[in-house]
Amino acid sequence: MTAQGEDRSYGRLTAPRVMAGLSEQSILCLPVGSLEQHGPHLPLNTDTVIAERFADRLAAYVGDRHDLWVVPPVPYGLSPEHAWAPGTITLNISLYTALIDALVGEYVRSTPARAVLIVNGHGGNKGVLEALVHQLQRTHDVSTCVVNPGSLAAGQLESDGAFPEVHAGIRETSLMLALAPDHVRLDLLLNGSTPDYGQREEIQRLVFGRGATWPWSSDNPAISMQGVIGGDPHQATTDHGQALVAAALNACADALDRLATPTTHEPTDVRRTHESHG
Repeated sequence: MTAQGEDRSYGRLTAPRVMAGLSEQSILCLPVGSLEQHGPHLPLNTDTVIAERFADRLAAYVGDRHDLWVVPPVPYGLSPEHAWAPGTITLNISLYTALIDALVGEYVRSTPARAVLIVNGHGGNKGVLEALVHQLQRTHDVSTCVVNPGSLAAGQLESDGAFPEVHAGIRETSLMLALAPDHVRLDLLLNGSTPDYGQREEIQRLVFGRGATWPWSSDNPAISMQGVIGGDPHQATTDHGQALVAAALNACADALDRLATPTTHEPTDVRRTHESHG
């Protein structure tokens, strides 16, 4: 973490500094990740590392402009697709949503901040978080948004390659080379790690298909090799990772601009509306 990023660490504040340093215009940044297999070459906490270190970069990039404070990460997520692998820890949906809801509620209770940016490093959390932001807004009267750095970056840059990027492939390995290079062990990949391009159609059907949703597993040889679903990690580079981070930072800065100036909207009270027309 940079010195500027350290200055934006919520956990390093003293209790008196919380009230003196934060205001209703402050934005809390909550990194969320997972603890799951990431092939032979990336650590179990890859998604948490990406979320937390990206949040630190974001704080250094626009922290002063938005009074952004990075709170401690949530290191567990929804990882049933990786539960076959040693070391994977997965929460169930009700526990996960209750945890995030409780954390946001506590931050709103204990600080003046009224905006929370969730930085999500794990694709398996995405669908639940998309639904949960509505509940967080209504329950805690908080402005909130979820950003997914990997998806933001992919939307800004050309494709990583001809193979779909899902898990521990070129894109995620490149992000780790840029954010935490000492965590990457490409030497541990077995021979024959080049993906089978015949898997492409099955990946599109099981993972990306929107007309039908299927439970899938990262040990399924029809879509995975060594727990990797994506391009050959040997093709990952630090430069590509830095480009992904830069693109995601720019896109995330736009999201923060919108979060800092939310559109005012009074929640509709259906009963009162009905009575006024009765």
